[in-house]
Amino acid sequence: MFGIFRQWKRQKWIDQPLPDAWLAILQEKVPFFSEMKESQREPFLEQLKIFLGEKHFEGAQGFEITDEVRVVIAATAVRLTTYLDISRYDRLTEIVVYEGDYRHPHQDSALGGPSADGIVYGEAHRFGTVVLSWKAVVRGLRHEDDGQDTATHEFAHVLDIADGSFDGTPILDSMKDYQPWAEVMSKHFLALREGKRLESKVLDSYGATNEAEFFAVASEVFFEKPEKMKKLLPDVYERLQSFYGWDPALPVEEQPDPKSE
Repeated sequence: MFGIFRQWKRQKWIDQPLPDAWLAILQEKVPFFSEMKESQREPFLEQLKIFLGEKHFEGAQGFEITDEVRVVIAATAVRLTTYLDISRYDRLTEIVVYEGDYRHPHQDSALGGPSADGIVYGEAHRFGTVVLSWKAVVRGLRHEDDGQDTATHEFAHVLDIADGSFDGTPILDSMKDYQPWAEVMSKHFLALREGKRLESKVLDSYGATNEAEFFAVASEVFFEKPEKMKKLLPDVYERLQSFYGWDPALPVEEQPDPKSE
């Protein structure tokens, strides 16, 4: 019964017209939106409306949650699920947003610990909350080819834990996909941890922390430096392309069309 009600609510959100103000925000503040072709925009915008309808946004330390904050962060989340299903975010209930990068003691219940100087850009918690620095979100979008994007990193963690565990393996299409995923990701994770030159040229060393961080870091590079990853780590690129559905190393007009429901 709950599933039927959820589907009804989601269809109601989909059927509502996209506010002009939201479209303006996407066009002005979300660079990758203008690079999407029409067949990608329809599922993307449908998921955007569902995400904004279902998820609660909370400002930390008095930070004001505006439509710009909500739409931009939602856009970064649903880019990852455009070829998947918005239900991948069912465990996520709340996004807490700080105005800037912040500090606090690292908590074992979250992934995305502090940097060397104790500054935190974002976290994904087991209990359904993502915490983000708005400054880091904007920085990630502004520098869209540096291989670092905090929002992509944290929402990749949410996809990872959709099966109940932060282990670097999200829910894959079929059972036959798990063995090649494990073989490829484990090989390159161990190589990065050992400081191998090839992996270190593509992936940030933070990905060597554990398998979950490896997946999140690799996801950042997949979307931001796809040509480099495809050239130097083609098997990692292939696994991520198979999972996300995107093929970002291709020109826009050659991107695959999302599957129709």
